[in-house]
Amino acid sequence: MKDRFQRQADGSFVVDVTERGQAVLADGLINRGTVFTDQQRTELGLHGLLPSRVCTEEEQLRRSYESISRKEEALEKYIGLAALQDRNETLYYKVVTRHIAELMPIVYTPTVGLAAQNFSHIFRRGRGIWITPADRGRIHTVLGNARTDHVRLIVATDNERILGLGDQGAGGMVIPIGKLALYSAVAGIHPAFTLPVSLDVGTDNPDLLNDPLYVGWRQPRLRGEPYYELLDEFVDAVHRRFPHALLQWEDFKKGNAFGVLQRYRNRIRSFNDDIQGTAAVALAGVLAAGRCTRTRIRDQRVVILGAGAAGIGIAGQLRHAMEVDGLTGGDLERAVALVDSEGLVVASRPHLDSYKQPFAWSDEATRAAGLVAGADLLTVVRRLRPTALIGTSGQPGVFTEEIVSTVATNCEQPAIFPFSNPTDKSEATPEQITEWSNGHALIATGSPFEPVQHAGRTIPVRQGNNVYIFPAVGLGSLVSEARVVTDGMFTAAAHALAEAVSEADACSGALYPPVDQLREVSRYVAIAVVKAARDERVGRSIADADVAAAIDAEMWDCSYPELRPC
Repeated sequence: MKDRFQRQADGSFVVDVTERGQAVLADGLINRGTVFTDQQRTELGLHGLLPSRVCTEEEQLRRSYESISRKEEALEKYIGLAALQDRNETLYYKVVTRHIAELMPIVYTPTVGLAAQNFSHIFRRGRGIWITPADRGRIHTVLGNARTDHVRLIVATDNERILGLGDQGAGGMVIPIGKLALYSAVAGIHPAFTLPVSLDVGTDNPDLLNDPLYVGWRQPRLRGEPYYELLDEFVDAVHRRFPHALLQWEDFKKGNAFGVLQRYRNRIRSFNDDIQGTAAVALAGVLAAGRCTRTRIRDQRVVILGAGAAGIGIAGQLRHAMEVDGLTGGDLERAVALVDSEGLVVASRPHLDSYKQPFAWSDEATRAAGLVAGADLLTVVRRLRPTALIGTSGQPGVFTEEIVSTVATNCEQPAIFPFSNPTDKSEATPEQITEWSNGHALIATGSPFEPVQHAGRTIPVRQGNNVYIFPAVGLGSLVSEARVVTDGMFTAAAHALAEAVSEADACSGALYPPVDQLREVSRYVAIAVVKAARDERVGRSIADADVAAAIDAEMWDCSYPELRPC
């Protein structure tokens, strides 16, 4: 019965139902609540278990939305939505997609950070699969406990770098749950075929270890070879149990993030959203800013503060795009500068992390720019006169007035992206950046912020959210049947996202499409991903004229499945 969802030619689903009575209402994938018709109530043994009136879907949606809206605290809204997802998943997605701009900050950033921090105290019901060191030798069996044998999409985390909050142990499970909710809401991946996974390998967070209510593996984190042995078994088990699944690695700490991606990307179809998804979103923002300033990507000079998974990913994606646009040699090397807690990242730094080495400046490049190893951010922006400043540091307030005003003095319309999240980790607020740049900066943020009023005009602030990229990359990878998820597929996604920004929005400083257009944008970006996979010969051969129809056939429209009692 685990594989009962059958897709029809029109994209709808039919489900064979053997359950009766309370068992039907307890199954969130088939429960319709008050929408069950009289005939369905008779066939499924539901008479007397529901109020007598049969409601319309619109009435049901309105009631659920009003219930969430009455809650004042964001975390309470999150808990209310989670409860709705547990009892009626189709209704949950109807509510979320109808009110996506309002509810996305609840379903995901920034509220999901609060949910992670409070996970053991708000836990109600398990969702997905937890794997711990105690499961060595039986991970294949544990994965068999998933609610379907036809998993097509997995998001897995080891919980060590949850947003900008660090090690959240078992609470990190809210991230895969939230990511998959967005996959279903904006890319139409049916939730019956998704699986959130927590690789709960312990925690080094003393607050969690000392919390008597902590629900996770109460041991120090697994490290080194034992850690990778567990992941090796997990990847092998996923490949055997779900051979057609796409695996998204999520919120691994920087060293492990790169190690895991490189170790497994060619063994199983997978990608790391923090590295590749964030990079594509940043590239799209810089491309959109270039539309506003009428400059090419090869003409940009970018300083990135933060050399973790996100910062390194962004540097790689930018350099690749600049090289494709014709930039070479020393000009390419100096076009992107990384600054971390030790200052400008240079090749001569002792004990330089291996993942930073490809983007470390040579001594020659450093001298040519009039800089020295370890130069601080202010010195770097003074010398390099960047057209774009991107923050992935997780350090609130580090984009100071002097730094922002220096960037704005040397560039007429700089792109300034404080990408760290949640909100209280932002390198600067849009209001500050607007004031310090005298309204000239083009701003995108990592968390949602309200528009800014300045000099009689309203300046839009769009969130550079990975949700513009990863659902579409996932959808495109599945439709294309890509063997691997390539960097070129992410580059194509970034260009498509930048193209999806209207000319009017780009000129007003809105560097990403409106959130309420996410589903249409995801479709557009997924089409580009399918074509890129085909052109790189990692995906199936499909004609341009057929790509859109293939995407449309895969996208679930949040409608109830047809129930076939048996």
